[in-house]
Amino acid sequence: METLIQCDFDGTITENDVSYFLLDSFARRDWRRLLQEYENHRIHVGEFNTRAFGMVKADKQTLLEAIKGKIKIRAGFQELVSYCSMRGYRFVIVSNGLDFYIEAILKELGLENIETHAAQTSFCPAGTEVRYIGPDGKQLNDGFKEAYVKLFQKQGYRVVYIGNGDSDSLPAKYAYRVFATSDLLAYCRKNNLVCEPFTKLTDVVKALETS
Repeated sequence: METLIQCDFDGTITENDVSYFLLDSFARRDWRRLLQEYENHRIHVGEFNTRAFGMVKADKQTLLEAIKGKIKIRAGFQELVSYCSMRGYRFVIVSNGLDFYIEAILKELGLENIETHAAQTSFCPAGTEVRYIGPDGKQLNDGFKEAYVKLFQKQGYRVVYIGNGDSDSLPAKYAYRVFATSDLLAYCRKNNLVCEPFTKLTDVVKALETS
């Protein structure tokens, strides 16, 4: 069975959450009220990002300029991508983050050819529009990451999952193997979900090499 590495972006590949940085910089302050609703599971991620980024009126270039030099990439990302290429593992980023900044950051790293699935973003004067389109081409309000785990499994892949957040907890349950940090690690430990902790992404590489 072939191996596929499904990796989150914000807080996993990056050390900080790019979308939260942009919302802090450009949205009205009450976006954090929406975040609280999302963290308390009163709204889904699709509704959260749609409503929160609807408060952002800045254009794409302004937003990309704002993150330059502000986003730290987790140590070992380049090594992880190289290792997957060497071993013939399919490496895929599946993120609740927004496509425009993920693509820009990957391009800056010289990794623009990585397969990526994220929220589709449109910019207009009324506010930034965000949509999640699932593997079947239909719009989703929730379950974006797990939809891709299930797709990859149907394609015959053994899915290794790497993540950090609350939204990674459900897709991680479907994976063959889980690498976790931060909130996902706490969730796994609390709920007895088998996982392997990491701080740097080189930790993931070392674990994969020895298994």
